[in-house]
Amino acid sequence: MLDVLPLPRPLDSRAGSATLRRATVHDADAVIALLADDPISASRGDVASVEDRPAYQAGLADVLGDPSNDLVVVELDGQIVATLQLTSIPGMARRGARRLLVEAVRVRSDLRSSGIGSAMMRWVSDAAAPALGAAMIQLTSDAARVEAHRFYERLGYVGSHLGFKYAVSR
Repeated sequence: MLDVLPLPRPLDSRAGSATLRRATVHDADAVIALLADDPISASRGDVASVEDRPAYQAGLADVLGDPSNDLVVVELDGQIVATLQLTSIPGMARRGARRLLVEAVRVRSDLRSSGIGSAMMRWVSDAAAPALGAAMIQLTSDAARVEAHRFYERLGYVGSHLGFKYAVSR
């Protein structure tokens, strides 16, 4: 866990006052539901099936047990409505700059455009990155996520690179 992160933290949005906090193993079902609530994730197999629950729980335990990773959630009215994963990456490029990788950003579908995603990403840039000594924040986004790309661009992110993935058969 990235223990230096300033959490928990209040977040204001048009949906109301929420709390950004570190995820726990007890949040697995809510995070799984957020992944399945996204059509692109669902098309890749994130459908929240009961059979997959042990794999998700193991993945969450791995994330929470790795000192370079963390998963945060946003709680609104007692329900988890958003999440994102952070990975702190030391590097040699850019004179040894540390990067903060943001992945799996999800906001519950009925709360998109409520300001929750913007508030989460502002926390990443204004609080998390400085606390971790990151010189850069980077993220990837599926090419089909045109709305998400506009969202990130509104926040000042620049689509500067082309990413590649290679699926390893298991």
